[in-house]
Amino acid sequence: MMWRTPIRGAKMCLAIPGQVVELVDPDNHIAKVDVGGVKRNVNVGLLDETPEGVSLGDWVLIHVGFALSKVDEEEAAATLALLEGMGEAFEDELEQLKESNIS
Repeated sequence: MMWRTPIRGAKMCLAIPGQVVELVDPDNHIAKVDVGGVKRNVNVGLLDETPEGVSLGDWVLIHVGFALSKVDEEEAAATLALLEGMGEAFEDELEQLKESNIS
């Protein structure tokens, strides 16, 4: 496997943890997720394929409006702390989340 040094000034995409606070439209796989006080609808269809599905209170990793995987609360807290330490990249991701509108 070859590792590459990131290009200076390049933007990165992040998957950020959020907690499911409402199952908005189960038929269309839409749940409302809280990420640091920002609440947005995300598609949880990828997780509906898992045996346990998605429930209220679950922590999920979100990227571009989709929940990619479930994580436990401890991992979510550790990831949020790490992301907050990244500064601008994390702030950019939160801004993108605020601007998203999945309904």
